[in-house]
Amino acid sequence: MLDFEIPQGDYMKGMCGWFGSERDPILAKDITDAMVDAMTDEKIDSMHALYGCSEGLAAWSKIDKASYHEEGSLKVAIVGNVYWGSDELNELARDKTSAAAVANAYSRIGKAFLEDMHGAFCVAVINAQESTAIVAIDRLGIYSICYAAPLGHFIFATSTNAVVAHPEMERVIDPQAIFNYLFFHSVPSPGSIYKNVLKLLPGQYALFQNGKVETNFYWHLKYADSGQSHFTQRQESLKKLLQTALKRSVTDEQVGTFLSGGTDSSTIAGVLAKSFTKPAETFSIGFAAEGYDEMEFARITSKHFGTHAHEYYVTAQDVVNTIPLIAKTYDEPFGNASAVPTYCCAKLAKEQGIRLMLAGDGGDEIFGGNARYAKQKIFEAYSLVPAILRHSILEPVMFAMPGIDHIPLLRKLKSYIVQARIPLPDRLESYNFLRRASLNEIFTADFLAQVNHHEPDELLRAEYGRTDSKSSINRMLNLDLKFTLADNDLRKVNRMCELAGVAVHYPLLDEDIVAFAAQLPPSLKLKGLKLRYFFKKALKDFLPQETLTKSKQGFGLPFGVWMQSYLPLQELTYDSLKSLRKRGHFRPEYLDALIEQHRSGHAAYYGVMIWVLMMLEQWLQHHES
Repeated sequence: MLDFEIPQGDYMKGMCGWFGSERDPILAKDITDAMVDAMTDEKIDSMHALYGCSEGLAAWSKIDKASYHEEGSLKVAIVGNVYWGSDELNELARDKTSAAAVANAYSRIGKAFLEDMHGAFCVAVINAQESTAIVAIDRLGIYSICYAAPLGHFIFATSTNAVVAHPEMERVIDPQAIFNYLFFHSVPSPGSIYKNVLKLLPGQYALFQNGKVETNFYWHLKYADSGQSHFTQRQESLKKLLQTALKRSVTDEQVGTFLSGGTDSSTIAGVLAKSFTKPAETFSIGFAAEGYDEMEFARITSKHFGTHAHEYYVTAQDVVNTIPLIAKTYDEPFGNASAVPTYCCAKLAKEQGIRLMLAGDGGDEIFGGNARYAKQKIFEAYSLVPAILRHSILEPVMFAMPGIDHIPLLRKLKSYIVQARIPLPDRLESYNFLRRASLNEIFTADFLAQVNHHEPDELLRAEYGRTDSKSSINRMLNLDLKFTLADNDLRKVNRMCELAGVAVHYPLLDEDIVAFAAQLPPSLKLKGLKLRYFFKKALKDFLPQETLTKSKQGFGLPFGVWMQSYLPLQELTYDSLKSLRKRGHFRPEYLDALIEQHRSGHAAYYGVMIWVLMMLEQWLQHHES
C-alpha cells in the first residue's frame, strides 16, 4: 500500500492520467511523463506519479492539498480542499489522506462516493483489475477536467495540452470550437478546442467501463421558487456562512484579496479584515482611462475596513506585454479581456509575498446581481398581457401600421415587443456579435460548412432547462453558474493566478453559501428591479454605503480605447488580424469592416470583438504544432 501527502512543489496544481491496453510499465511511465511535460515547463521534483502496466496517474498542488492512494489494483489521486459529509471519512482524511478517504468510499459504494464529497476538487480513480476509471470535478466547476476515449483508452487531465500529448491522440483543432468561441468568447464545455476531447461540466463525472464512457451528474443545485422572507433569520445565517466560508478558504498565512470596490470583493475584504488581528492585504487595479477606473471605490472599502491596500495602474504597454503570455498560458482560446488586469493584480500580490488570493467571483450569479436579470424581468412581463390583446391588437398594429418607426415612443414599444417575443434563454444573446450580422457576411462558406451554427443556442437551452425551477430568475442564475462562472470567470482567474504564481480560492462559492442563496425566493434576489436585494440589505451595516449603491463594473479593460492611441498595441492587433485572415475562417471584408467601425468612433464596442479575434489568432500561433 502506498499512501502519502504530496509536498508543495514549484507549480500550482494539475492532474493527468490514462488507462489503456499497454502492458509495459516503462512505456506507461514514458506516456505519463509526456503528459506531465505538456502541462509544465520543468519537471516537478516533489511529484511522485503512480504507474502500472497499462495506466498512469499524476497530480500535484502548491497550496491546495494533493494526495495519492494506491492499494492493489486501485489508484486514486485528488487535488483540492475536500471535506466530507461523513465524520468517518473526514477522520480518515485527517489521519491519512483525502485520497485514502476516496479509496475507502469508492470500495464500498462505487461512484456514489461523489455525493458525499464537498469543496473544490478534481478526482480520479483507476481500477485496473476491473478495467474501469472515473474522473469528476466539484459542483461549481472551480476545477476542470477534460478527457478522451480513443481506441479503448481513457485519457484525462486538467489541461487539454496533456490529453493531446498522449500517443493515441491527434492534435486537431475543431472548427465547431472556434465558432463557439466566437459566440461565447471562450470554448464552453462539454466541447473543447480539439476534436474528440471533451470537458466535464460542473458537478459531473465521466465513468470509463467496458471500453465506453458514460457521463452523468452527481449533483444539481435545488432552487426555491417561493417562500416567506424570514429576513432577520436569513441575515444572521448569511453572516455565519460568510465566516465559515472564509475559514475554509484561508489555507495559507500569506493571504490577500482582490478588491475592485464592488459588492463581492468588498465583502470578502471586509470579512477577512474582521477576522485578522493585523490589517488584511488587499490588491486593486486601476486604469488611466475615463469610465474604466474604479480605484476610488476600492479605496473607500480599504479605508472602511482598515486594510493594507496595494494599488497598480495598468498601462497599454502592460497589455502588449501580457497578450502573448495569456495566449500561451490558456490551453484553449480565451477572449475575456479582463484576464489582463486580473494577471496584473495577481502579479502585484505575488511580488508582495502573497501565496493565496481570495476572489469574490460568484456573488452576482447566486444572489442575483447581474443587470440582465432586471432587464429580462421587464421582457418577461410582456407574457402577463392577455394573449388576445397581444396577438389580436398590439402585435398586428405594431408590425403592420406604416410610419411607426418614425415615432420614437412607438418605435421603442415595437422594439420591446420584438425582443419580448423571443423566448429565454435565446433572448439573452440578442446583441451577440454573431447575431448582429449574417453569418455569411462573417465567415467563409468553407468554414460554415463545417459547423453547426445552432449549437450555441442548444448549449444555452440545455443548461437553462437543467433545473426543476420554473422561475426565469432562477433559471438564468443556473445558466450563469456554468457559462458566466465555470466557462469564463473562474477559468480567467484560475489561469491568471497560476501564471502569476499564486493560488486562488472563492469564498462566495462555498457550497453552503450557494445552497443558502438558491433557497432564497426570487423576490429576495430581485425585488422589483433592485438587484441583489437581500444580500445588500443584509450587509447594509457592514459594507460602505458607496459600495451598496455603485453600479457594477469590475476589471474591464479599455482595450478598444487604447488601441486607437497606443501604436504598439495597434500594430500587434493589426498583425494578428492580418494573420487570422489567411486561415480561411473569416471573410476579409468583415475584418476590414470591424477595424473601420472601430476607427470611426465606436472604439469600446467594436474593440470587444477585435480583442476576441486577436486572442484567437495569438492562441493558434502559440499552440499549433
